[in-house]
Amino acid sequence: MGLYYFKHPVICMRKAFYFVIGNTIGRIFFPASLYKSRWFDGIFGCGWEWVTRGMIHQKLRGINSTAWWPVTPYQKVANPLNISFHVDDINNFQMPGSYFQAFGEIFIGKGTYIAQNVGIITANHNLQNLDLHEEAKPVNIGTKCWIGMNSVILPGVTLGPHTVVGAGSVVTKSFVDGYCVIAGNPAKIIKQLSR
Repeated sequence: MGLYYFKHPVICMRKAFYFVIGNTIGRIFFPASLYKSRWFDGIFGCGWEWVTRGMIHQKLRGINSTAWWPVTPYQKVANPLNISFHVDDINNFQMPGSYFQAFGEIFIGKGTYIAQNVGIITANHNLQNLDLHEEAKPVNIGTKCWIGMNSVILPGVTLGPHTVVGAGSVVTKSFVDGYCVIAGNPAKIIKQLSR
């Protein structure tokens, strides 16, 4: 790792800048618990860049400003206080194009990966009056799941541990047992995984 940065001094200086800013000013804006995650391991950890960018976009520009953790400005997080996740998984909020609509609760299990352009929805529009939403239903994603790019998870869905959602899938029902690969629209089990 050190040899790579030695050969690329501009990248090294950028990483040092993010570390200094994130480790000083960033601590004013984000809670101490955030810095205990795996993304803040040493000067070259990705978390320092996320915090620095979070200060600019969330605190100064007001994009996703109510989230207590750093979120890329290219993602929409509605009602962040309704989202529960392990602090080691803040990488899921750095993926551009994703939408977390937490009118109801969203729980994301530890070790889960969420790709770009994923939508997690807790309330659909009322079909009779599109200005209104139906009653929100929680979404629960188990531990060590993988949600593929361009997937949508709809209200009330529970995914058990080790569920892999294929790219472009629309998950309309729960798969509580987990240990499977699901894909399609609507998503169905296409493969069982060993436990």
